Amino acid sequence: MRALQNGSDIRGIAISTENNQANLTENEAEKIAKGLVKWLQVDKQLQGPLTIGIGHDSRLSADTLKQGLIKGLLTQGVHIIDVGLSTTPAMFMATQFEDYQCDASIMITASHLPYYYNGIKLFTKQGGAEHEDIEQILTYSMETIPSASSEGSVETRELIPRYAQDLVEKIRQGIGSGDTPLTGFHIVVDAGNGAGGFFAKEVLEALGANTTGSQFLEPDGHFPNHIPNPDNKEAMASIRQAVLDQQADLGVIFDTDVDRAAVVDQTGQSINRNNLIAVLAQIVLTEYPGSTIVTNSPTSSHLKTFIESLGGKQVRYLCGYRNVINKGIELNQKGIPTELSIETSGHAAFKENYFLDDGAYVIAKILMLLPKLREEGKTLGDLIATLKQPAEAKEVRFNIVTDNYREEGEKVIEELASFVNATDDFVIDPENEEGIRVNFTGDYGMGWFLLRMSLHEPLLVLQVENDEANKNQLVFQKLATFFESYDFLNTDKLTEVLTSI
Repeated sequence: MRALQNGSDIRGIAISTENNQANLTENEAEKIAKGLVKWLQVDKQLQGPLTIGIGHDSRLSADTLKQGLIKGLLTQGVHIIDVGLSTTPAMFMATQFEDYQCDASIMITASHLPYYYNGIKLFTKQGGAEHEDIEQILTYSMETIPSASSEGSVETRELIPRYAQDLVEKIRQGIGSGDTPLTGFHIVVDAGNGAGGFFAKEVLEALGANTTGSQFLEPDGHFPNHIPNPDNKEAMASIRQAVLDQQADLGVIFDTDVDRAAVVDQTGQSINRNNLIAVLAQIVLTEYPGSTIVTNSPTSSHLKTFIESLGGKQVRYLCGYRNVINKGIELNQKGIPTELSIETSGHAAFKENYFLDDGAYVIAKILMLLPKLREEGKTLGDLIATLKQPAEAKEVRFNIVTDNYREEGEKVIEELASFVNATDDFVIDPENEEGIRVNFTGDYGMGWFLLRMSLHEPLLVLQVENDEANKNQLVFQKLATFFESYDFLNTDKLTEVLTSI
């Protein structure tokens, strides 16, 4: 059971394949449900009958896991609201909407992972579960937990229409010009066959937009068209082509459970990763001048310059969406106004929206800008015209082939610091809290690299960005002399990069 923990989520293989044996089945889901109830009662001290909402994205194994969860919750006397197809942010809102009033909610999802995976995300009224919460829930789930004195009940009620209406009202208020403020705008949606297809009809069309050309709106857990991931090149190329083919004003793409999103403007410019952070920084710093924005560590050095040019401050923190969210919450508690926490993967949480990583809310904030931009004759891309783009950017991952991979990986990072200090034109960047970040100049061009441990996998991740074309090769060549001395590192990917340049 403990092997199912994935940071602040639960994830596992839900469908056995030729190479993978299922370890998250109806049986495990039933035990997790019982562990969840004990955690709510003991650790969260919730008394009396509990109400828990359950929703899921389009994954093939969703119904099987849901039945396991329901079976476990019923034995604990829980009133269950089965909302069916849903999104991760909507499930959190089920704890906030007065007409649902869930004490907790469960979202069955594994984001963009292959079809045979699935997972569970958990919320209370205070927000998402933390790493230590999941650890405790899984510990309880291994115990023999007696049944409650009376059996629970199941109610079936849709959530997405209620959630969509909430978004529509917020967008109308943000634009401030009638019931259909997006009339005259052509916006295409790519849901990647996940749970985000509702956005086209129930949000955009309700606001007056034309959504002709929207694609992959139907839920299909096989994900037959592309990986539903705004951080994926093929996925972004797909929505870009749709925008250009339709001559649309905007393209919107979601991941499977809609806690991440990205856009493409009318010129075909992809706005994800650093570009998305920059656009949202524009919004935040216009509304809250001088505020701080928390990002994860692998953001471009140019992004920091851009945010500071707008009068804001960037704090680069650890990877992991809960990490950046919790850092934002911590800074606010210290009296440092922080309105946005965002990862380059697209997890973006606004303080004004419960610090919830909500892809649909990200799009809502962008939609609020569109009428004003049209009046000014601008595109979204114009907002970030001064954000400098690197000439070269490359990421290489090293498998750590040893049982104590984290200890060995951290040792490599520590020893790289000595190598850097002995290398001309390499300087350690002190504004970094994860791995080692190094700025380079001179013969190596002008840029930076970051070496960090993967959050959950036995990997070292090396990211290199350079403002001078054809200079990354020199950086990789220099670093290869360092990495080649570690026999527990698989450097095949680095060799591929060196031989392909």
